[in-house]
Amino acid sequence: MDIRVLRYFIKIAQEQNMSKAARMLHVSQPALSRQINELETRLGTKLFIRGKRQLQLTPDGYYLFERAQEILALVNKTTYNLQKQDVVSGTLDIGAGESMALNCVMETIKDIMHKYPEVHINFRSGDAETIQADLSSGILEFGIIMGHRKLDNYHTLKLPAEDRWGIIMKRDEPLASHESISPSDLIGRSLLVSRQVQGKKTFQDWSNGLIEQFNFVGTYNLIFNAALLVKTGACMALTYDKLTDTTSIDGLVFRPLKPQLTEPNTIIWNKNRNLPTVGKLFLETLRKNIAKKEV
Repeated sequence: MDIRVLRYFIKIAQEQNMSKAARMLHVSQPALSRQINELETRLGTKLFIRGKRQLQLTPDGYYLFERAQEILALVNKTTYNLQKQDVVSGTLDIGAGESMALNCVMETIKDIMHKYPEVHINFRSGDAETIQADLSSGILEFGIIMGHRKLDNYHTLKLPAEDRWGIIMKRDEPLASHESISPSDLIGRSLLVSRQVQGKKTFQDWSNGLIEQFNFVGTYNLIFNAALLVKTGACMALTYDKLTDTTSIDGLVFRPLKPQLTEPNTIIWNKNRNLPTVGKLFLETLRKNIAKKEV
């Protein structure tokens, strides 16, 4: 598939108008239309629904649009990294969920960016499945995985801090008077839980057989929107400590689980790919920073 044609396709999808896209691409409209028609023929599917004044993507068009953006981002990044080898430069693409344990990673990135201004950073938020898929496709150099997972296909480096599980709830919730939350406290309670741990043994073992009496009403990917629902009083949420603001007037409190439940954080990278210079620099600096914390 021609990269140039993919660029054309993306511009048309963004502008939803062939004439406007042609002007911005500095090509004639007939030539642009011909390129897209040839792309549709080659793929054997329609990419656009042609309206009187604008174009709309078909379902296959949406799929190609998402993939094309990822492909071009990878092409642009590879080209940039190869052309800038005379200085320490490039882009670090890191995928992670939400965790205060990432402070060590952020300090490392700060050190690198202060010393090497040509280095840039892209963060992708997501769960473990998404991060591992993006590592496999080359979109990410590094992923940060929360919890216990099988990581045999990756190089790994454990971060020094662990996450502590607990419950966020409204400040006027009766359980807010407890210093910690035991399994029996959650029987019949409406709970949100992270999509990443739903169905896993994380809370099954902790609940000591009571999990079937918990009322899981939904899942979340990132905690911000879940916290908004908690504020309404509709439910409580299982989450890591320090991810929501419980010190202001937001009306939420965090209570840790009892027995205490903690999980590790592990940075991973692909065994089958060579890291660019900036990726090697990141690992070297991170290892030094972790060693300092362990002294």
